[in-house]
Amino acid sequence: MSGVRKGLAKVEIALRWDPSPAGAPVHDLDLLAAVYAAADPYGEPVHLVHFGSRAPDGTITLNRDSRTGLGLGFDEVMTLELNRISEELVRVVVGVVIQRPGGGPALTFADVAGKGLRIREGYTDLAVDDLTGFGAASAVTVAEFTRDAAGVWSMDPVLRGFDADPEEFARAMGAARS
Repeated sequence: MSGVRKGLAKVEIALRWDPSPAGAPVHDLDLLAAVYAAADPYGEPVHLVHFGSRAPDGTITLNRDSRTGLGLGFDEVMTLELNRISEELVRVVVGVVIQRPGGGPALTFADVAGKGLRIREGYTDLAVDDLTGFGAASAVTVAEFTRDAAGVWSMDPVLRGFDADPEEFARAMGAARS
């Protein structure tokens, strides 16, 4: 993944993966976005955006959601309209978590084939990664978007693996890095 990008307005995060092998339980990779207020940028998120939810103001939406990885190209796509987010909100952390909709043993990124992540603004790729560096993790943060005092949004690719279920990951993904 590349370094910090500044002056961002509308960003798309796209995720792909291959379906489970024939006869194996389905695995589902999900994009999550946690939004934080200026008053507590590393505390509890003001809201979480994931399958079945969106930002209350419509600035962060999950445009495409796959529960199986079937299909060509990217299976999940999330759009962040940073230029429309309230001035009181200054940080957005985006992550990917693996779920097993039908139950079964927990999976890690090493268990999922054909993974890929792309973050872009317009037609410019800001970051591209295959997530292979997180084989033992079941969730990973992929980017942190922050607004500076002048109101300019920047992106820092923040790849950090977690061994956590979706609920644990949603609570931990935005914590301050040590």
